[in-house]
Amino acid sequence: MIQVTRPTVLLAGLAAVATARVCQNLTIPITISAQNTKFTLQAPANDIEVTNFFLNLAQPGANFTQTVLNTNDSVATITGNYSIGATYCEPDSGPGSALQILTHGIAFDRSYWDFGFASYNYSYANAALARNYSVFFYDRLGLGASTRGDPVNEIQTNLELAALAAVTSKLRGNQVAGVPAYPKLVHVGHSYGSVLSYALVQANPDLSNGLVLTGFGQAQGSYSSFFTFGGNYVVARNASASLAAYPAGYMASGDRTGVQTNFFGPDNFDPAVLQAAYVSNQPVTVGELMTIGGGAVGNNTFAGPVLVITGERDIPFCGGNCNTSTPPIPDQSKQYFTNATTFDAIVVPKAGHSLNLEYTAATTYTSIHDFLDQNL
Repeated sequence: MIQVTRPTVLLAGLAAVATARVCQNLTIPITISAQNTKFTLQAPANDIEVTNFFLNLAQPGANFTQTVLNTNDSVATITGNYSIGATYCEPDSGPGSALQILTHGIAFDRSYWDFGFASYNYSYANAALARNYSVFFYDRLGLGASTRGDPVNEIQTNLELAALAAVTSKLRGNQVAGVPAYPKLVHVGHSYGSVLSYALVQANPDLSNGLVLTGFGQAQGSYSSFFTFGGNYVVARNASASLAAYPAGYMASGDRTGVQTNFFGPDNFDPAVLQAAYVSNQPVTVGELMTIGGGAVGNNTFAGPVLVITGERDIPFCGGNCNTSTPPIPDQSKQYFTNATTFDAIVVPKAGHSLNLEYTAATTYTSIHDFLDQNL
């Protein structure tokens, strides 16, 4: 049971809608191509090599990525057939008013959006369904039920972006069996998923009707090293027996402290939820970490409504304090969305990076769906 606190009372209301839905798991074949970066780096094969990788990646004043580029041929065209594992849910009454496409971040798989702890009290999917939206959430390439691949030169940002674009195009074209056509699609991302969603509408502004970026920011300074060092990363198979099948180059937080540091605001979570998040902790690839920086930069011509919502104590995008500047860090993204019909930014008090898993989750869910109801 969730500890009795005022936010828990709000969360309890979400559980009531848990059965008012129809869901199905899907396997979606896609054929994609992407221009990836070609690295000479060998995948770190043990925990010492993983630590060395992170120390090099985050070294101030150095560009480690540049040092491991293949200088003779720095770009590789990756083309192939892949499968995406996904879940589609609609309200019990039938398809909702719009379809939300949910992209998770690092350390999670698709279950981030429908977290099973405490009778799904922390389910973003249920909150969306209760507001008459349908949801589609999937495992990013390399994780869960989706196709895995080489963790250095294949599973990178550009290939994952191509996968999101392909899936979105199939959904928009009514080409996914079991998912009806929707007049409006909304992209909702978390963290790295927000980076991918940003890049998607930047490259293909007509693929989406609305954009929600959670656990996201574009501050002048970079706080990525906070996340890099906070996670206590090890070889994935050493982090958990459930990750034993992942090869070298897939890395995961090696202890519960690493998950807490990177994802949870102080005194804003149930310790049992932290434990559940640690047990279900998912890996990140070398290639993702070395290419993530180019995913959400530059002007974005997307011409729909945009919401950025981030926890006050977010580590990777705010360094632990989103209110350290004026305007707050999430508001700074407004300058890049010059064509947005509406732009809003929200800082969730007390929340950390994993907005869906904290006591303030109901505040996050309500804020997002109020915005969509008013602007979509």
